[in-house]
Amino acid sequence: MAQILIVEDNPTNLKLAAVMLAAAGYETRGAIDAEEAARAIHERVPDLILMDLGLPGKDGYEFTRELRGKAETEGVPILAVTSFAMKGDRTKAMDAGCSAYLTKPINRRELLDQVGKLLTVAPGSA
Repeated sequence: MAQILIVEDNPTNLKLAAVMLAAAGYETRGAIDAEEAARAIHERVPDLILMDLGLPGKDGYEFTRELRGKAETEGVPILAVTSFAMKGDRTKAMDAGCSAYLTKPINRRELLDQVGKLLTVAPGSA
């Protein structure tokens, strides 16, 4: 079973994503900021990361760039899930190292479609 780390500072959004993914058969863990996510990744590298770009402290862009610079996480797919939907935000997310980009509010079908695609192309994914 694929394991997904949800990095989201809004508890309601974190729970919503976790419920949608769990209902589709994925194992999830949550983190409310980059520091907590880094600890979770150190314990177990996930198969995919859902990344809120508007995190407090170290934002999702900076954290994604950091993850891309580490051997253990450089190939882990990162799906940006964000309320940033202005022109250029998708490009900024992809330039930071995100694998795909979705805007909030989360659309269940789009989320599951993107997760499925990313896990299919990820090295070592099942």
